Amino acid sequence: MVPVSPPGPQQGDDFGLPPGVRDEYLLGARDQLGAISELAERLIAAGTDTAAIEALRRDAHRLRGSAGSFGFFTAPSPPIAAPSPHSDEPSDVPEVIVVEDDPALAELLTFGLEARGYRFLHFRNGREALDLLKTMDTHSAAQAPLLLLDVDLPALDGYSIFEELQQECPGKFRVVFTTVHGSETEQLRGLEAGAMDYMVKPISLRVALEKIRRWVGR
Repeated sequence: MVPVSPPGPQQGDDFGLPPGVRDEYLLGARDQLGAISELAERLIAAGTDTAAIEALRRDAHRLRGSAGSFGFFTAPSPPIAAPSPHSDEPSDVPEVIVVEDDPALAELLTFGLEARGYRFLHFRNGREALDLLKTMDTHSAAQAPLLLLDVDLPALDGYSIFEELQQECPGKFRVVFTTVHGSETEQLRGLEAGAMDYMVKPISLRVALEKIRRWVGR
């Protein structure tokens, strides 16, 4: 009888994520679920203390965005070959700029962008992002770069970044806000200020990449 080799690992067991990202997400989920449980206990203890409850609400928003944004357990689409750049679009101008302070979410999203062959940049700090965005030369680009701008950022929030860009270099970037704050009021705030769209977290990576494909045009 011919010996049968044991089956190898199933394709996609790691959800197509880069090495270490899946484990990082799983560990992060455990920590965040524990933190959410602690928040629930603190909420009960807070009783009718309005200030304490508001502080807990902000913490819960932060945890929810960190745990679920861009599809926590959603596998990205398989990598595809990068298309040839257009002759009138220089390769040094980014098509997509991501401003996101959560390391795990940023790594997942930029992994998807790289797999799809986009030219992109990533910033984690709001102030650093604004300083570089204002000095970035985008005049030779075929269209204004897409700026995925998180609302809740360290040093400087997304709305403040957008307002300053609108004042100093209007139309330089096409802005889409990303945030866990999905209320009608919050979305209208960004849209009425001039943003192109608003992505409410959590959102699957596949959905995010499909939206980006439509916005970028390829």
